[in-house]
Amino acid sequence: MPSVVRTTLLFLHLTLLASCAAQAPRVLPYLQQISGKQTLAGQHNKEPTAEPTKWTDYVHRVTGKYPALWSGDFLFAQSDIDHRWDMIREAERQYQQGAVVNLMWHACPPTTGEPCGWDPGLLNQLLTDAQWTELITDGTPLNKAWKLRMDDVARYLQYLKDKKVEVLFRPLHEMNQGKFWWGGRPGPNGTARLYQITHDYLRNTKGLTNLIWVWDMQDMSRDFAAYNPGPQYWDVFAFDVYDQGFDKSWYDYILPIVGDKPMAIGECAKLPTSEVLAQQPRWTFFMAWAELVQENNSPEVIQRLYSDPRVLTRDELPKR
Repeated sequence: MPSVVRTTLLFLHLTLLASCAAQAPRVLPYLQQISGKQTLAGQHNKEPTAEPTKWTDYVHRVTGKYPALWSGDFLFAQSDIDHRWDMIREAERQYQQGAVVNLMWHACPPTTGEPCGWDPGLLNQLLTDAQWTELITDGTPLNKAWKLRMDDVARYLQYLKDKKVEVLFRPLHEMNQGKFWWGGRPGPNGTARLYQITHDYLRNTKGLTNLIWVWDMQDMSRDFAAYNPGPQYWDVFAFDVYDQGFDKSWYDYILPIVGDKPMAIGECAKLPTSEVLAQQPRWTFFMAWAELVQENNSPEVIQRLYSDPRVLTRDELPKR
């Protein structure tokens, strides 16, 4: 083989390897790496999507540091739907700046269009059993309506995929919260089945391989097995703390369910203390809920937590 041909083939091989390395998943292996050792500081940002860093900026003003995890939300009111692209482009910027990106989807009921209300709407606008059966049955009108809703969200997620942005994606959160139209339905044909349908459609049909799937429950009932969509359907477990969730009995209950997968405090009003994180080291991140970070925590409490050596901020994350 002529040397020039060998050189060309070697160059192409190295280029391909470099391209594959650049696109290799990074976020999930990193969460696995820090599990049991360190915890990412996280902050959710919701209304308005026109200001997608509102509460992240608040934390920066209080601590002088940016959270390691930035979270946004597709939301459901017309004013927020109109600014979804602002939120998505902020997700891209945050990822480029080194943050871990988390996205939530407060999806309107499939029995109605978008926009919708909060209560009734996302809350207390429950499907009948017959409607639920129709929803999870392939090819029915409600099932098609849900797929069309997913098609709309998928175009934003596809943009992030094209930009090589990995996303912690947390749909149908707080599965055991029966006030949400999607929640409170245990068993194989309940909320877990809708999660499986959503996963398979977005990953397999839409090809969104940049999503890291988060299965999320709340500290209100210890029946998690009845909502588990199966280990092949989720990568990270998130636990929302609004009651007694920081009690170690919850942590001990969750550990055997999660196994070796990363687990996190998916939402909280009151931040965990350094003592909690030391006693419960498997939490790979915590995420304060939007305005509740200010309403439920003093600046001193936030500063103390953000200065804990176990807690990582954006500037401490590995460079991409």
